[in-house]
Amino acid sequence: EDMTKQSNSSSSSASTSTVVAASAAAAVGAIAGTYFYKQRNNDNKMEGIKTQVEGLTKQVKGALHLGRPAGSTKGSPPKEGERKYLIGGNWKCNGNVASLTELIDTFNKAGPIPANAKVAICAPFIHIPLCLSKLREDIAVGAQNCGVNEKEGAYTGEICASQLKDIGCVWVVIGHSERREGFGMAGEDSELVAKKVKVALDAGLKVMFAIGEKKEERENGTTNDVCASQLAPAAKLLEEKDWENVAIAYEPVWAIGTGLTATPEMAQETHAFIRKWMSENVSEAVAKAIRIQYGGSMKGANAKDLLAQPDIDGGLIGGASLKADFFNVINGVSQDE
Repeated sequence: EDMTKQSNSSSSSASTSTVVAASAAAAVGAIAGTYFYKQRNNDNKMEGIKTQVEGLTKQVKGALHLGRPAGSTKGSPPKEGERKYLIGGNWKCNGNVASLTELIDTFNKAGPIPANAKVAICAPFIHIPLCLSKLREDIAVGAQNCGVNEKEGAYTGEICASQLKDIGCVWVVIGHSERREGFGMAGEDSELVAKKVKVALDAGLKVMFAIGEKKEERENGTTNDVCASQLAPAAKLLEEKDWENVAIAYEPVWAIGTGLTATPEMAQETHAFIRKWMSENVSEAVAKAIRIQYGGSMKGANAKDLLAQPDIDGGLIGGASLKADFFNVINGVSQDE
């Protein structure tokens, strides 16, 4: 999974991918034309031609990824039994083609990623193809939401998990507080969030499952109750093996985008509770293995202290993921000297 070689220049690869994609697309068109012509004359040969069309269609998809530089790693991978950090960037509804192309170039030149960390960028839907064609390969690409519908169909304006998987996404964020609360629309309750998590997992995606309390809930001492209530529907719906592809993103709502951050000790206390709850309500094995990210104004300046806590296994990063500072967060993971 982790790439250890630097790629050739992205401009050369991008040029190659364009030529390959164009050639493959032309071949698809030619064979498809032959397919429909011969269908009227000789149905016995159609299966072979159909297979060729499908194969070349896969080549077109593959060619779109040829422009991605490989990236590189440093340090040692996690020891047996240790959890690998997960640093996720959530671009939210930000960026345009020009600004994100520039940001991707910054990330591509930012140097090696620690071998004991996995990194992902969850982009707006319309910018996922940009990431899949230009972003370094050692940063996985994901989405910020998916539909509750299990299959494609008459769901106007929706994007289903299988479509995200098909285009090349690895991760999806489900249950972010902004979607739970709603913004000019009804929010998503915990039962709906759990259903989406299951749909995404069944489609082959990995999920950053977000939970967290509001300011008044923190102040009245119900943080643990809120987190438990958000976890419970998923614990009932998911099978134990499903949790292998889930990371829990604890995001105190009062700290998201406000500049306020839970102290490392506060965050660790809640993360420890979440792990204990998972042990008691799912299984001890899942609790030990699952990664629990912290989200809530994590940035380069505070990442190291937060990530040094025993139950904090990464971050779900908002504002800092839109800046070069994202790599300061990545490099904040604890590494063996």
